[in-house]
Amino acid sequence: MINLMYLVLTALLALNVSSEILNAFKVVTTSLDNSNGNISKANDVLYKSLAEKANDPKTAEKATIWNNNAQKAKTLSDAFSTYIEDLKKQLKTEAGSKIVEGKDVFKEDDLEAATRLFGNGPGGKNLGPQFEQKLKDYRAAMLAISPEIGKEFENSLSVDGKPATGQDGTVKPFTEAYFHMVPTLAGLTLLSKFQNNVKNSENQVTTFCHNQIGQVVVHMDQVGVLVGQSSNYLMPGQELTVTAGVGAYSSAAKPSISIGGSSVAVTAGQGSYKKIVGGAGEQSIGVSVTFTDENGKPQTRTETVKYTVGTPGGAAVMLDKMNVFYIGVDNPVTIGSSTGWDKTTVSMSGGTISGSGSNRTVRVSAIGAANITVSADGKSSSFPFRVKRIPDPSFKVGSGKGRMATVEFKGQQFCRADLLGFDFDLRYTVVSATVYFFGAGFPSAATGSITSNSLGSISSLMQRCMPGSSIAFTNIKVSGPDGTRSIDDAVIQLY
Repeated sequence: MINLMYLVLTALLALNVSSEILNAFKVVTTSLDNSNGNISKANDVLYKSLAEKANDPKTAEKATIWNNNAQKAKTLSDAFSTYIEDLKKQLKTEAGSKIVEGKDVFKEDDLEAATRLFGNGPGGKNLGPQFEQKLKDYRAAMLAISPEIGKEFENSLSVDGKPATGQDGTVKPFTEAYFHMVPTLAGLTLLSKFQNNVKNSENQVTTFCHNQIGQVVVHMDQVGVLVGQSSNYLMPGQELTVTAGVGAYSSAAKPSISIGGSSVAVTAGQGSYKKIVGGAGEQSIGVSVTFTDENGKPQTRTETVKYTVGTPGGAAVMLDKMNVFYIGVDNPVTIGSSTGWDKTTVSMSGGTISGSGSNRTVRVSAIGAANITVSADGKSSSFPFRVKRIPDPSFKVGSGKGRMATVEFKGQQFCRADLLGFDFDLRYTVVSATVYFFGAGFPSAATGSITSNSLGSISSLMQRCMPGSSIAFTNIKVSGPDGTRSIDDAVIQLY
């Protein structure tokens, strides 16, 4: 649409360089600049995802190759975009640019400025041929990043390398077709259009690189049972966490895990078991892991987790959830005393504590340290704790995977923010997010927004998606018990 508007406006110049025409060019330039900014944000999300995959041992080998290819595309595109930005400054200078009351003022309807800068007439700087060659060099360099990229985008890269055409559709010299006798604003609009083509080309290549990583198979060269525990010495009422899994994980292993005689859920080859300890002295929990080895044979490994439960000899404070206090929620604690509660006092710094007897609730409001002091039978004991912010939830649509079938994505009506691996049962709601659609089905990046968990406001854009489309959710804000916060961006690649 923007390209068509530019051609129409250029044709109108033959009739008159009116203020209406100049204002129309301003509108197109603003649209192009906004589009460039949106694509840059979408590209940043892809680069972040590629870097994470390159740092993930499961995907590092393949991801490093494609991350490097994407970085080459970024370097080429940044350099060329900077070059075009410098051409804009030179064009304004040719049109008498000067700062007036903090604003860049120049002759917007000057028909000679672009001609002088890009042409070879009297006083001309003849930058047109140089610009044309740099366009060709940029396209060639992008296609040469890898054979796969060259094959994929030979006929579809946004910087297409096609010869310039005039308003009558005939092939004309580059400078004459684009910069001969056009007002300064039209020249600036065209330069923004070239920048938009560069940004789109960068996005095309980066999206392709991201899509090449796929799933990496991890071979089980050595297999053993890995067992971990949160502590080997606990007090009555404290929670013990035991984790277990196979030492080298492959989805083909299909492990099943039993801890303490109970089967536990398995995620990525790992299982977790929690219990509140009691009694006193040395205790143990049995761990059994059954899996299929690479030869298809079932294998079973067993381990024993040992821990000691101490006996409170004086005042004691045990957290009922974990070893930190979290901001914005009720943190239950259990307090023990060697004397009766009529002779025991409890106080706190760095937060507030309520309740009576052994069962208390702590509320905190600032990251740092907190202390609970228990005075019993004339003796005081201070128990230090850390204060943390609740971890950021993860933004999800549907299954929450980074790659999703197109039909599955189109069928989604809601998004959510899940708090993963956190002991408190908390809920976050989506407040707002900016959504960018690019790749297949979107010649130029399209932008939408949501203001709740509902995806209704972007349903029309969702229906335009097809295999190869990418959707980036950015500027995500969520609301929870501790207020509103921003969380990490999310990208979905469709197939």
